[in-house]
Amino acid sequence: MATKVILEQLITNADRLNSLVVEAKEMAFQHGILLRTPETPNSSEVVSFAPFTLFPSPVPEAPLLQALAVYTHFNTLVDKISQDPDFLQEALDGEIWSIVVGLNRSDYMVDQRADRTSSLKQIEINTIAAAFDKLKHDHAPLISPTPCVRHAMKSVGLLEESKCIQDTSRTPRMSAALAKAWELYGQHKAVILFLVEEVQLSQLSHRTIERELWKRDGLEVAVVYYRYGYMPDHYTEQVRYEYSLISVTHLVGTKKVQQVLARPGVLERFFPDQPQVVEQIRATFAGLYTLDMGPEGDQTVAMALANPDKFVLKPQREGGGNNYFGEDIVRVLQEVKGDERRAAYILMDRIRPRIEQKILLKKGLPLKLTSICYEIGVYGAYVRHGQEMVLSEVAGHTLRSKSAEYDDAGLTRGITTFDNPLII
Repeated sequence: MATKVILEQLITNADRLNSLVVEAKEMAFQHGILLRTPETPNSSEVVSFAPFTLFPSPVPEAPLLQALAVYTHFNTLVDKISQDPDFLQEALDGEIWSIVVGLNRSDYMVDQRADRTSSLKQIEINTIAAAFDKLKHDHAPLISPTPCVRHAMKSVGLLEESKCIQDTSRTPRMSAALAKAWELYGQHKAVILFLVEEVQLSQLSHRTIERELWKRDGLEVAVVYYRYGYMPDHYTEQVRYEYSLISVTHLVGTKKVQQVLARPGVLERFFPDQPQVVEQIRATFAGLYTLDMGPEGDQTVAMALANPDKFVLKPQREGGGNNYFGEDIVRVLQEVKGDERRAAYILMDRIRPRIEQKILLKKGLPLKLTSICYEIGVYGAYVRHGQEMVLSEVAGHTLRSKSAEYDDAGLTRGITTFDNPLII
């Protein structure tokens, strides 16, 4: 590919590369592609450009279109599960609410098979703190590194290739979903509550949604938007108890629910007369295995200990950086394999994504060719009123890349960078 040749030439021409990088960073500031810094996470007086790749990543068109096409079905699935207390009994016996809004993100990788074919596989679905849905104002034409990447491509003569870059901008649909839920609540003095953490690198992300909605004030809370609160230690004991009584939907995104959904016949429970929908959703599932006590869980433990490099061990924790790989799987399972602590984990087939050579732009990171792999994130928004789904749509997508040397990733952990897909 022409991009690979250009990269190899650029990396040996320091002056040209540095000039291109300066231009790209300046464009990032121009377009509001910014983050607060780890040194001053609560200050808006000191910001830096958000980390991004200088050139796009080649992404097969079919898996990307598949991820977008299936997402409204995931909206429906998440909502139906949240209304099924029997299905969620293991996790929480909560009440069902008449007005529900969901802002979710489903993450995928493109698995490269030995025969060089590829398939889309879901990593997880995030039903809480689906971060980085925006970096600047909803009505801006570009709210991703797209302008920086297109400029870099044109600057090195890749004019035609630059036209094939997929824009990863998100639309106002997330703000619209929150506004619709507020409208259905029917109390004009009500407010939308944003639940956030005290230390925030990503505050600029949710401020855009907040400003879209900041047109009324009041005292009663109509809608709660969780950007934080996905772990028990995010709450005091009393608040934790009260929260457990009202929060149901985010449990749909737990790893255990993900594993149970992959069992034969489970999806049919939620789509009894829609075999095509079941097929579309199931096609995105990787192999998922229970670690519950019993013969099936024992078999999973033995399988993982025999070939740990083939799997990922996932605990019931969110926020990135909590999964186990390779010898760490052996260490954890040796410790918990004989008791019920192992049921707090699931096992998933390890996805082998395509590896690309890229230049990553990140504060303090030297300019060099880095082996990376990418993850596709698709955003969705839905609003249900009673039994009626009044809104369900795809709200955009994103591409994030990380160095292939890291097993787990996260933008706020400083490992992942924003990327753009170059459709192939």
